[in-house]
Amino acid sequence: MAYWHQRTVAKRVTCTGVGLHSGKPATLVLAPASVDAGITFVRTDLSVAIPARAELVVDTMLSTSIGIGTARVATVEHVLAALSGMGIDNCRVEVSGPEIPVLDGSAAPFVALIEEAGVTVQRVGKRFLVMLAPVEVREGDKLARLEPSDSFSVAFTVDFNHPLITDQSFRFTLSDRSFEREVARARTFCFRRDIEKMQAMGLAKGGSLENAIVIDEFSILNPEGLRFPDEFARHKVLDAIGDLALFGTPLIGALTGHKSGHALNQALVRKVLADPTCFKVIRISAEKELEPFRLRLPASGLPEGQVA
Repeated sequence: MAYWHQRTVAKRVTCTGVGLHSGKPATLVLAPASVDAGITFVRTDLSVAIPARAELVVDTMLSTSIGIGTARVATVEHVLAALSGMGIDNCRVEVSGPEIPVLDGSAAPFVALIEEAGVTVQRVGKRFLVMLAPVEVREGDKLARLEPSDSFSVAFTVDFNHPLITDQSFRFTLSDRSFEREVARARTFCFRRDIEKMQAMGLAKGGSLENAIVIDEFSILNPEGLRFPDEFARHKVLDAIGDLALFGTPLIGALTGHKSGHALNQALVRKVLADPTCFKVIRISAEKELEPFRLRLPASGLPEGQVA
């Protein structure tokens, strides 16, 4: 496998489910896309294509939504995290409703779809957004910061002033298969006390113990418990990877997040893009050009299609 080539899924694969917040059923399809196409969401019920780009973010209330005009796709971060974490550059994400299916509340089902599809290696080099200078956004005690690095990494701390989620941290560096192993299975979570308020706001209509960790004042309500002792911090890392995918190209930089969420993550992305002196976009034309970076994209174990 040439790590520096762009990649797309090798065939169409599909799943069905309900939206976490809308509660509406939807079918999702991952389909091959041409070189330099990036990730594009297509509302098949409306025949509207929405590129996965930061300037098209329209809502960050408890999830990230993108849209053009009245056409929107909600909760895009989990599938974006899977595509980014598995090294997929180009993909057409078709969805038949207003929200991506939540499935089990993690990115693992989307990773499984990518593995079912296999990968086609394309004949054009990858592009990367490389951080050249630190950029930071703050809101009270919340922080999101990107700085130069020779890899893509995320260090995240969550603190909800709760016995089970106090000062919990997780650090992740993208490497071969690390996303699938360390991050993909971490599920979204909420507090039982907040569910009624969220539903009054028209949110969490599709939520259940099947697709979210639910926490009361002292315990985890899910009978199976947690998948990782620090699953909350790992899921915040997952969300951040999905949010940063809206740069529109893979990232070489180090993200530090403290109590950050979708809104602050997107504010950081916008601030970076607004200052062209703090980053550069490069295209890799040979694997030797990756040598200054530790970055090694997920590759082993994925079935490959033909070079396109």
